Amino acid sequence: MVTPCPASPAAWSERRHHEPNLRAPVKKSRRPRLRRKEPLRPLSPRLLPGDSGVCDVFESPGSGSDGEDSPGAGAAARSCSPPPNPGQLLAPLDLQTFRDYGPSCYAFRKAQESRFHPLESLARQPQVTAESRCKLLSWLIPVHRQFGLSFESLCLTVNTLDRFLTTTPVAADCFQLLGVTALLIACKQVEVHPPRVKQLLALCCGAFSRQQLCNLECIVLHKLHFSLGAPTISFFLEHFTQERVQAGQVEASEALEAQILARGVAELSLADYAFTSYVPSLLAICCLALADRMLQVPCPVDLRLGEHPEGVLEDCLHKLQLLVAINSASLSHILPLRIFEKCSLSPSLK
Repeated sequence: MVTPCPASPAAWSERRHHEPNLRAPVKKSRRPRLRRKEPLRPLSPRLLPGDSGVCDVFESPGSGSDGEDSPGAGAAARSCSPPPNPGQLLAPLDLQTFRDYGPSCYAFRKAQESRFHPLESLARQPQVTAESRCKLLSWLIPVHRQFGLSFESLCLTVNTLDRFLTTTPVAADCFQLLGVTALLIACKQVEVHPPRVKQLLALCCGAFSRQQLCNLECIVLHKLHFSLGAPTISFFLEHFTQERVQAGQVEASEALEAQILARGVAELSLADYAFTSYVPSLLAICCLALADRMLQVPCPVDLRLGEHPEGVLEDCLHKLQLLVAINSASLSHILPLRIFEKCSLSPSLK
């Protein structure tokens, strides 16, 4: 039986005299009781994408297998569907947003274009040549497509790569590491689910460590002063497409098909060092004009939209025609079949 505690001090003193072993009640602190909860888990069953070791803490036990290190496995973990083709990456045209923000955004990007444009990126490179740059980008372009990344990510990757080459000599055996590092930096800016570090390292067949990639990433960011928001061909292609549709020069469906074909031509130009002398807006308008010719669009794009001299436009357009004629087989693998079948090469393109 539990005896209630006496209310008065006198009663408590009398009880303590008869029961010497009795102790005064001690008021316990009201601390919250910590209960062990379940470990943190992702909200979805797929792996958490990330670019640092943080995501590895939350991975499933089987995620460290060799199969998960491949880019195909990483893409499958993010989505059960195959990587989208270029046609699926184009969102419907939002002309109202373009009318509100398009001109001011274009003016801002156009003013920054020369600042982010690398000139003669291989001039200070004793070991990196135009041929090795072409080989690296010809390898990175299918990698970016395998991961299901956007065209904007690819353009930013090439821009980051070339701008770093203008500042620092790179050894030939580190050039591939620089390529995947530039891809990681670009994906961090654009992609919702960028590739993980160990997936990128797996592409290099284990030739580099995580620490080497992270160290090079810090060096690249330091050399570029964290100025990464470069205007790209992707932005200008989208702007010129919306502008011509807004002006009523072409139907939206025809403009989107021309934009897809122009992206394919622009992909070919990114790997060719000869096109690094042209700014993105110039390449974009010329790729779009060439796409209109190949698709035989009744009302082709006005080359004056890019605000470039006529001589420079003709020179760039002529080189793009030659590039397409030489790489027509590669273009057939880049484009969706329905668009490639509509393309017709004029005698001047052969």
